[in-house]
Amino acid sequence: MARSEQRPVVTLRSTAGTGHSYVTRKNRRNNPDRLTLLKYDPVARAHVLFREER
Repeated sequence: MARSEQRPVVTLRSTAGTGHSYVTRKNRRNNPDRLTLLKYDPVARAHVLFREER
């Protein structure tokens, strides 16, 4: 079974400039824009914004 293009794998990169990233999936129909989540950055030791990379 092929992976759906409706829920692609996306990389979330830290905006703090530490280089830390998370990998997740998103639904393109509900979120067509770039995904932005507030997540924990262990390098910065704080919660920072993570933005979707393309």
